[in-house]
Amino acid sequence: MNTEKTDLQNGLLFNRLAKRYRHLKKWARRTGTNAFRLYDRDIPEIPLVLDLYDDAVSGAVYKKHMGIQQGENENEAGHDEIWLRAMKNAAAKALDIPESRIFLKERQRMRNRQETGNQYNKINNKGFYRDAIEGDLKFRVNLSNYLDTGLFLDARKKRALIRLEARGKRVLNLFAYTCSLSVAAAIGGAKQVDSVDLSNTYLEWGKVNYALNGLPLSDKFSFVRSDVIQFVNQAMLRKSRWDIIILDPPSFSNSKRMQETLDIRRDYRELIGKSLTLLSPGGTMYFSTSAKGFHFQNEDFPEFIIKDLRPSIIDEDFKGKRIPACYTFSKA
Repeated sequence: MNTEKTDLQNGLLFNRLAKRYRHLKKWARRTGTNAFRLYDRDIPEIPLVLDLYDDAVSGAVYKKHMGIQQGENENEAGHDEIWLRAMKNAAAKALDIPESRIFLKERQRMRNRQETGNQYNKINNKGFYRDAIEGDLKFRVNLSNYLDTGLFLDARKKRALIRLEARGKRVLNLFAYTCSLSVAAAIGGAKQVDSVDLSNTYLEWGKVNYALNGLPLSDKFSFVRSDVIQFVNQAMLRKSRWDIIILDPPSFSNSKRMQETLDIRRDYRELIGKSLTLLSPGGTMYFSTSAKGFHFQNEDFPEFIIKDLRPSIIDEDFKGKRIPACYTFSKA
């Protein structure tokens, strides 16, 4: 174990976080947010992603970049623990918060497609909760139980955009997760918002987010537990239509509750194509994916104008960072 190297990285991380925090807290105060990306593998030798939520941090450790091969020797676990404690110490000092409020979870290399989706699996039974604030919006986050907290910070400007466009419209949110985009649409004055997800846990979480924002549960807001592909097929048969469709599928899913395996690189034409049949005349569909290397040809959907939204939705804390692909589809 190279303690000298660990000490050096401790100092480097402290300096980087202190500088970023000084800059971003001023921006956050101006924009009215208390949750933002602090650090995203800025220093290659320190493969962490750290997000600040008010007075606590949720982070991911990319162990595959630590220069340690899993299972290499019996001292690996001890080395990892010492390194992680050093990084937590640096973060705690830079942000002036207790180490007990810094939650680091490991993101492992995906060895096969069967391992995808583990960001949604529960890590433990305890919960450390905070409310992330975006202006007058609030979202409940869980910093300890899952790899993801329940809110994608890089979608902040997308939430604001959908809110602005939702007034008087019927909105369908597919793969709704914890319904943050549904909340944005509802607050924006949507006529109806339907949130569809296979996980009852996340739909119940979505109801908490509605309550936090003073949105009473009513016939205007539905929470549908369903395989999204099955839901879309049934909606096509009913000839249902929505003015705004939000389609944010996982890169891959083989949940036992799904009728079919979903691989967005393979299945995007069918999934997008079917979803577009549910779009009202003059409507807009927002499609996002975090699948690495994903791309498609506009010729795949010749009847639609496709716009890449990424240049317009990168916020201050994500400048220079990779964010999920995000496109709008509207009738040509």
